[in-house]
Amino acid sequence: MKAETTVIRAILAGTALVAAAGTAAAQEVNLYTSREPGLVEPLLQAFTESTGIAVNTVFLKDGLVERLASEGESSPADVLMAVDVGNLVDLVERDLTQPVESEVLSAAIPENLRDPGNEWFALSMRARVVYAANDVEIDSITYEDLADPEWKGRICIRSGQHPYNTALFSAFMAHHDAAETEAWLTGLKDNLARKAGGGDRDGAKDILGGICDIAIANSYYVGLMRSGRGGDEQKAWGEAIKVILPTFEDGGTHVNVSGAAVAKNAPNRDQAVQLLEFLVSDEAQKIYGEANYEYPVKPGAAIDPIIASIGELKVDPVPLTEIVTNRKQASELVDRVGFDN
Repeated sequence: MKAETTVIRAILAGTALVAAAGTAAAQEVNLYTSREPGLVEPLLQAFTESTGIAVNTVFLKDGLVERLASEGESSPADVLMAVDVGNLVDLVERDLTQPVESEVLSAAIPENLRDPGNEWFALSMRARVVYAANDVEIDSITYEDLADPEWKGRICIRSGQHPYNTALFSAFMAHHDAAETEAWLTGLKDNLARKAGGGDRDGAKDILGGICDIAIANSYYVGLMRSGRGGDEQKAWGEAIKVILPTFEDGGTHVNVSGAAVAKNAPNRDQAVQLLEFLVSDEAQKIYGEANYEYPVKPGAAIDPIIASIGELKVDPVPLTEIVTNRKQASELVDRVGFDN
């Protein structure tokens, strides 16, 4: 058995994951996803109710690329769903996806949030925001400001090598050159109140505990904390902070995405495209917000009230594909400045 835990669930009673391409029933689609079951299942149930198409789902904690590569042309996968744009780009670079020409997807998803060759599509967003103690006099900030000596000993953040942060640092490089990015990372490290580490919610916890005044974290954790979904302790963390949407000096707020692609050898291609198109519908975009407090990618779609209360999100216009090209260099700069030391 493989090291990763694989859970196979049938969304419609009586369906089963097909073992090889070409044997699937006409009205089913096979999904491989690294997203948590609790986040995905409400979307898939709604899709089946709307279309009558059964969704057979393989939940993979990790190893999605390796799984597909090992299955080769006989893979039963139709749709590939992942978190973090880097994972989506990896699928394309390994030649595991195929292009999809869809007016529905093109109309719903802004150009900077999808692959130029239409091989992957963002489906939901999370913003990299700033949590601030309620008594800190601040109502706006740029990412560049985070290296200002004003914040020396006042910032909390998780590991610089975590994908959430390497994506942010890669986005910084899309606005500044490598030397400027290295100087900024050095300044940000000098401003840390504690060693980089923990999770995003730990930033809010440490603000409440007086360890830091601001923290860099993802927007959806605000919903998970303030809603009480994580328990009373985390609700207290969420209530101890105010949330600011930073921007780059010449841009907008950095976002990362969850997204999906159609597998290169999809045996049920038409149904796969139908699933992707459903996932950018108003109904599905609303579910994304309710399930995990994520931002919809479709302009005008409903946003959960907790997340909407943060303020208007103005997404940085730099294409995600451009940001991803900086990942390796950004990771090297993290090590060079000893960010996690």
